[in-house]
Amino acid sequence: MTASTESCGCHGEPIRAQHDPAYRRALLIVVVLNLGFGVAELFGGFIADSQALKADSLDFLGDGSITLLGLLALAWSARARARVALSQGLFLGALGVGVIAFAVWRALNATAPDAELMGAIGVVALAINVGSALVLGRFREGDANVRAIWLFSRNDALANVAVIAAAGLVAWTGQAWPDLAVAGVIALLFLHSAYEIIRNARRELAPTILANAS
Repeated sequence: MTASTESCGCHGEPIRAQHDPAYRRALLIVVVLNLGFGVAELFGGFIADSQALKADSLDFLGDGSITLLGLLALAWSARARARVALSQGLFLGALGVGVIAFAVWRALNATAPDAELMGAIGVVALAINVGSALVLGRFREGDANVRAIWLFSRNDALANVAVIAAAGLVAWTGQAWPDLAVAGVIALLFLHSAYEIIRNARRELAPTILANAS
């Protein structure tokens, strides 16, 4: 990051993110939005019989829980925050594998979901995730824990666009495969973010591991 970008405050720094009350308020807003809508979307996924909505709701609930953990971690040491980020990455990776496995199993007995309800919930989910991403946007250049939370919100918004597109394809084709395909795409986003988060966390933990070894 250049000196000019640091002085303009365009991006959050690790120290600022740890001590700035605005960042803690941003995290609390994201926690409430993710957990609240996650429960609502899960019910909507069962009503619409949409695997993509169910996968997205798990993402909301997982993000809300992990962001809450990130909020608590602001008072911890840099090493502890890196460990939290590592656990976030491992959790996200496990969630991705689980969603893929369930989508494959569901494909054996697939039925087309309610496209109208699926699309409507997808639009609301997109609005919530765009709002969350905007709230967290200026803090996205922080440490591994800060970047992890930013990645969750960004990927959620991308996944919601895919859900809306899938709803349109379901309405057009009358088939279940767009819904299942988007569930798989959401799972791949989980896995990609998990890789990035784990890599960043391991990089931050590496000096401590080397110091202990010596």
